[in-house]
Amino acid sequence: MHRVYNVLIKITESVLVIIFGLLVVNVVWQVVSRYVINQPSSFTEEFARFALIWLTVLGTAYINGQRQGHLSMDFLLHRLSNHKRQKRQKLIQVLMAIFAFVVMVIGGGNVVYTTLSLGQTSPSLLIPLGYVYVIVPISGLIIIFFSVYNIKTSNFNS
Repeated sequence: MHRVYNVLIKITESVLVIIFGLLVVNVVWQVVSRYVINQPSSFTEEFARFALIWLTVLGTAYINGQRQGHLSMDFLLHRLSNHKRQKRQKLIQVLMAIFAFVVMVIGGGNVVYTTLSLGQTSPSLLIPLGYVYVIVPISGLIIIFFSVYNIKTSNFNS
């Protein structure tokens, strides 16, 4: 399980770096095309929006896997005994996995299915919107894996 965890972290990290790099290039091109060439590109705003969706949702899964650097309110958690803190952290991981399954995997999967079934496409890029939304159930599955991994390894850095 630890090997799968390491591979998944590296893949997620690499995809996030690629998306961020593409986002930077896209925004630079948007500025150049608008102010230097004086012919604004029609796809840059839409691509930036989709890249930000992927970056945010996949970044959330990545941070969950890292178990550090994410925002949390842990004042009361640190006042608990080590045993109670571990139990509380496991409960939090279980609740996160349930949320990810119900909202992201099932709900996100339904959105992907619906938009692909209806044939909805983006106005500028003309790509099916289901491809944009597919990151939601994928990230949900990644969050579930990381939650199970954190519970099994008691990987809590509190």
